[in-house]
Amino acid sequence: MMKIAVATEGSMVAEHFGHCSQYSLFNVADGKVSSKEVIANPGHQPGFLPGYLADLGVTCVIVGGIGSRAVELFCEQGIEVISGAAGPVDAAVKAYLDGNLQSTGGTCNHDLEGHEGCDH
Repeated sequence: MMKIAVATEGSMVAEHFGHCSQYSLFNVADGKVSSKEVIANPGHQPGFLPGYLADLGVTCVIVGGIGSRAVELFCEQGIEVISGAAGPVDAAVKAYLDGNLQSTGGTCNHDLEGHEGCDH
C-alpha cells in the first residue's frame, strides 16, 4: 500500500509545502486510489512535517515548491518528494500514478526571511 500526501490549497496543488492550508492524503492499492482524506496543516515548524507525515504512513509527497532542507528530511524518512507540480490535486495524483509526473526540483530558499527569494 502507498500513501500520497499532496500540499493543497482548495482543490489545487499548493505552491509551498509547509505553508499550505491542508494536505490531501490518498491511499493507493494496486496502482489505484482506494481512499482520499483531507487534513488541516498542523502548522509549519522547521523539521516537523516530514516526521508527522511519516507517522501517518505517507510514502510520497507532491507539491509545487519545497525547501531543500525539507526534501532532505523527507528523504531521511524514506519519503519520495515530487516538486514542481501544479494544477488540480486529483489530476496530479493520477499523473503520478500513470508515470507522467516527475519532480522538477522546484525548491524554495528558506535561508531568506519571509521567503522573499521564493519563485512561487
